[in-house]
Amino acid sequence: MPDRIRLDGRIAVVTGAAGVIGSATIGLLAERGARIVAVDRKREELEAAINALPSSAEALAVVADVTEEDEVADYVRAAVDRFGSVDVFYNNAGIEGEVKPITRYSLEAFRKVIDVNVVGVFLGLKHVLPVMLKQNRGSIINTASIAGLVGSPQIAVYSASKHAVIGLTKSAAWECTGTDVRVNCVCPGLIDSRMLSAILDGRKAGNAPTPPEKIVERIPARRLGLASEVASIVAFLASDEASYVSGSAYTVDGGRTAA
Repeated sequence: MPDRIRLDGRIAVVTGAAGVIGSATIGLLAERGARIVAVDRKREELEAAINALPSSAEALAVVADVTEEDEVADYVRAAVDRFGSVDVFYNNAGIEGEVKPITRYSLEAFRKVIDVNVVGVFLGLKHVLPVMLKQNRGSIINTASIAGLVGSPQIAVYSASKHAVIGLTKSAAWECTGTDVRVNCVCPGLIDSRMLSAILDGRKAGNAPTPPEKIVERIPARRLGLASEVASIVAFLASDEASYVSGSAYTVDGGRTAA
């Protein structure tokens, strides 16, 4: 009986592949047999992530900016030219932006967050979906956040962008009606990462920083999450084990949004 969690021979395109969650995910997908197309705008970090993959992994690194449509089209084309298809797309690249109240947020900073977190996800969907719909198979996983499910002070713009990602996910899933193409998203909570550190450091600059122990107290699991735990959900959604899952937003937050 085949192991439905395996991804042997499948082509997985991952954006933001040099980040903590992205690099953990390409590692797990490769371990499960996928061939990797790793995309990031940071060349050195991307090469380091590729070098950390298992020696048996087949991988292609593509330096690209997800906000530039030509570059998005190029990374999709590179995947198809090299491997023949795109079976899994982890649409993961994102930024936290500035940490400050709405009243102090510049329009330029607002647009930068929306450009990466929303336009980047939209462009990925726009250029990967035709490939998957033509082959009538594929799994797309977008990275949202629990900030896309609830409000949060001083990261309103980030929160707005992640609400948009969830909306794009659900709408794209409906647009794949009658096909074997699935679209879902993951909503990480407080994950031990550079991004979380940046948000917490930004809040310390305000008048009422939250002590680290208080942050953990708000999580039923009583700890921060790990990038590997997000990667595990992505790998599940990429696999045949999730063959009846589409249009869903999977929280990976230790119970933080359960209340």
